[in-house]
Amino acid sequence: MTQPGSNRIYATGRRKSATARVFLSPTGTGQIIINRRTVEEYFPLESLRIHLKVPLDVAEATDQMDLWVTVKGGGTTGQAGAVRHGLARALEKYNPELRPALKKAGLLTRDARVKERKKYGQRGARARFQFSKR
Repeated sequence: MTQPGSNRIYATGRRKSATARVFLSPTGTGQIIINRRTVEEYFPLESLRIHLKVPLDVAEATDQMDLWVTVKGGGTTGQAGAVRHGLARALEKYNPELRPALKKAGLLTRDARVKERKKYGQRGARARFQFSKR
């Protein structure tokens, strides 16, 4: 397991209420450690693992870089999105020439969609209690 050090690129990613700190090591073998666990242990769903590896596919650096990530807050989907956002930002810091490709893929934009709050006198954010005329 690698620890963050001086030769690593650092970036923060956010999605919903999740925050990920991503440390990118340019010299590596493609190892991904999330909260001191392997990516397979932390994200058992294949779809989430594919989702967070998209920036590496765009940069064509899947097996060339090691990732050391700490992520907190939110659920699994939000955390995977936060890691993806942080990874894209770290790749951009590492190689600014990747910016157009990452931007075109929509990876540098923070997904600002969050759950809408529940309003008083209602069942949910938009749902109302059933109305009875009589």
